[in-house]
Amino acid sequence: MARAKKSSETTAANLGFEATLWAAADKLRNNMDAAEYKHVVLGLIFLKYLSDAFEAKHSSLEQAYSDPKSTWYIAEPEVRYGVIEDPDEYRSENIFWIPKEARWSYIQQNAKRPEIGKIVDDAMYAIERDNAVLKNILPKEYARPGLDKEKLGELIDLIGTLNLSDSDNRSKDIIGRVYEYFLSEFASAEGRQGGQFYTPRCVVQILVSMISPFKGRVYDPCCGSGGMFVQSEKFVEAHGGRIGDISIFGQESNPTTWKLAKMNLAIRGIDHDLGAEHADSFRRDLHPNLKADYILANPPFNMKDWGGENLRDDVRWKYGIPPNGNANYAWIQHFIHHLSPLGIAGFVLANGSMSSNQSGEGEIRKNLLEADLVDCMVALPGQLFYSTQIPACLWFVGRNRSNGKFRDRRGEVLFIDARKMGVMRDRTHRELTDEDIEKIAGTYHTWRGDAGAGEYEDVPGFCASATLEEIAKHGHVLTPGRYVGAEDAEDDGEPFAEKMKRLTKQLSEQMEEGARLDEEIRKNLGGLGYTI
Repeated sequence: MARAKKSSETTAANLGFEATLWAAADKLRNNMDAAEYKHVVLGLIFLKYLSDAFEAKHSSLEQAYSDPKSTWYIAEPEVRYGVIEDPDEYRSENIFWIPKEARWSYIQQNAKRPEIGKIVDDAMYAIERDNAVLKNILPKEYARPGLDKEKLGELIDLIGTLNLSDSDNRSKDIIGRVYEYFLSEFASAEGRQGGQFYTPRCVVQILVSMISPFKGRVYDPCCGSGGMFVQSEKFVEAHGGRIGDISIFGQESNPTTWKLAKMNLAIRGIDHDLGAEHADSFRRDLHPNLKADYILANPPFNMKDWGGENLRDDVRWKYGIPPNGNANYAWIQHFIHHLSPLGIAGFVLANGSMSSNQSGEGEIRKNLLEADLVDCMVALPGQLFYSTQIPACLWFVGRNRSNGKFRDRRGEVLFIDARKMGVMRDRTHRELTDEDIEKIAGTYHTWRGDAGAGEYEDVPGFCASATLEEIAKHGHVLTPGRYVGAEDAEDDGEPFAEKMKRLTKQLSEQMEEGARLDEEIRKNLGGLGYTI
């Protein structure tokens, strides 16, 4: 296949005002930890979004019911006011009802008052009171003494500069972009802990682009802040579908991260089922009967304390009992257990999962291969993740790889080595470019036989299709580097004899120059009284 050129631009570089807004907001952080400040900022952005959506609808109702030329005109001011302030007028169009004390105009009017923290908390309580789906989701700690109220007021004024009611801004998903950008920046600021709730956008994009979740049930049992779901919905819309073409099912064990996910999805207007509360997918599966068409996940790497000692006889361990000290193969089998008969899963794991033979992991991997479940393996470059420096890879598994939707891929596995891809976003973090993502996903689509994707061919050093027999010869190790080989050296067209003549002449000239410099150094040292 053709090799795509690398872009010097990262996906983050395609953002504009988000970075400026983040820089301004971060200046107001003062001495507050990023983990704590995260909920302060994201809660206010969420409040601004809800209020702007409400105010836009409020204005349109006011215009329709106040205009004598309108078919909706209501002459009596009291009746008109009652209709405009009727919560059902908003809920019928999936717009959250915002009581007066929670509307952004009221919040901003009071931003400079010493009691602004209590005003914001009361607004959050009021929104939860009138919108059951948001019950116990919103942050409500703005009145606490440790939060500088002057800085809070400045932050409210800053977020107030976001114009979210403008229809053009809504179509561009301004608030979603800001929210997503802030999530990524908080993950970076928090370092290791931040990665627990945020998977880098470029990694999510690869998974979504390769799996192509057009229609059906999408599941993530360790969903973090919900990025997999957001990108899945974006993919559907980008390919002519509608929000709602896919059904969202998820689960998250961390209570604050679960709330972030609920807020993130609510901002996008995405219906979802993340369970009634946070819960651990191994110990308490909230979707025990779900069979998903698509599974996208980034579970914690090499998770040690996952409760395996109490789950030895679990029905999910069809291909072998996972070791108590590492949940990698428990996650893999959990995903497979929840796949529909034609389902496909794409997920991130530590590189060790591709080759480990400890505690029976090698035997489980062999069983997965012999069951013909493994479809594709992708080795990722380092420094992509905020939470760990452990090298990572992508697994793709499918229940039925001869289902007629694509070509019959039974007995084959595609290996992609993307370790050399990406550009450095900053000193510590790498990012895959749009071109990188397109190249990786495009290679997979040509290999599996997507309509119009073109013809697949192995590219030394990048991709190779291997049979199960070849993989068995390698001890069922799934590291792409074992199969893709070395990259072909580019042929410059110069005949070998001529090249050797030119290079030896060049070497001779360099050796002569080296000898001349040595002699000059000797003379200089001699002049100083030193002999060598």
